[in-house]
Amino acid sequence: MTVCSTAFESLGRSQARSLGCPDLPLAFVPHPFGLIARDKLRPIAEDVARQIESLLAVQSRAGAVTTGGNARTQAAVRMRVPDDVELLHLKLMDEGIGDGLPVIPPTPERVARMLTGTRRAADDVIAALAPAFGLATVRHIAINAVMAGCRPQAMELLIAMVDAIAATEFNLQGIQATTNPAAVWAVVSGTAAMRANVNAGTNCLAPGTHANTAIGRALRLMMLNIGGATPGVMDHATQGQPGKLSMVCAENEARSPWQTLGEERGYAQGAGSVTMVGFSGTLNMNTHSKDADDILRCFADSMAHAPSNDYWCGGEPWIIFAPEHAAILSAAGYSKADVKAKLWEYSLMPASRMAAKDMERTIRTRKPELGLITANTLLPISTEVSRIGVLCAGGPGTHSVYVPGFGNSRSVTRPVCDPGVRSRNDE
Repeated sequence: MTVCSTAFESLGRSQARSLGCPDLPLAFVPHPFGLIARDKLRPIAEDVARQIESLLAVQSRAGAVTTGGNARTQAAVRMRVPDDVELLHLKLMDEGIGDGLPVIPPTPERVARMLTGTRRAADDVIAALAPAFGLATVRHIAINAVMAGCRPQAMELLIAMVDAIAATEFNLQGIQATTNPAAVWAVVSGTAAMRANVNAGTNCLAPGTHANTAIGRALRLMMLNIGGATPGVMDHATQGQPGKLSMVCAENEARSPWQTLGEERGYAQGAGSVTMVGFSGTLNMNTHSKDADDILRCFADSMAHAPSNDYWCGGEPWIIFAPEHAAILSAAGYSKADVKAKLWEYSLMPASRMAAKDMERTIRTRKPELGLITANTLLPISTEVSRIGVLCAGGPGTHSVYVPGFGNSRSVTRPVCDPGVRSRNDE
């Protein structure tokens, strides 16, 4: 059985169906229970206990919960659609397919053309995507890539992205089914960026570059259509954020003084890789300072905000340094490790800055890591210095970007295969 709050009843029932347990019993607590005074909680807890006792008794008499197949793991189904693109858009919306924007119809011919971007078999399963745990086959990836407007050269990149977000430490379940504005960001490095024409310079996080927009949108469509994160059903983000639609960029390796993320994580120089990040938003940081230490102090001050997931979880925050800022840091002799160490030090935040309720949960979640936490404790933003993400991207200008993490998600890097080279799946 499952216990959930009343606001998440649809999520509980939808995930039970997706996991093949449509008859799974649910017990409910009123939402939002975080606002209920402590002296009012006991009657609520007693009511939930009675619900559980009653449901277990009924289940015991009825026998095992009925399980069935997951519809999202089935082979792709052909459907007749109208020729008129506007009618097609309305039909797909009625079917709950897509992200709200018009799509390119994934006809068999278009899907076959998309599959030319990989040597993998169309029926190979790459991963199961939470929260519905639908199986993402190569064909399913191609279908969503067509819908988003991708080109075949994006296929191996998309395959690596899907593999990465399904990793346990990435916590896709948490990102897809939460009230947080959590989204997924892809940073492409090495030859993978060149093959797929992913923009690393001016407006690399903005619309206008076909590859960046389409590849990010294809991933979002897979998270919706395969992962089942339907807004209002599975996805309960309070407001959400525009980055949930698409956020992909490449590292500006030509202007970066540092190793790429791929190299930092053990891949050969120039090798294609993609790093997937669970993030909560973006913040522009504009400074004309030419002093390296001053830049890092100001950026760290932006990172240290009290209602932050990263501080109460010990998360993984990121900074995208503009090439101009990266050059100043490099000229001062700062390596990437030095930058992380300074940001870690300057972003220590007194626990007293938190709301009392948030400090309580921080004490619970970070006690094993930090020991006794008091109002005077200086909280590190992440569990380790190395958990602060640093890269160089963007064009001319004195604008860097702070990207706060989701909190309990860890970035994952995967190699991107050259479609002309045999992968382990081909052997």
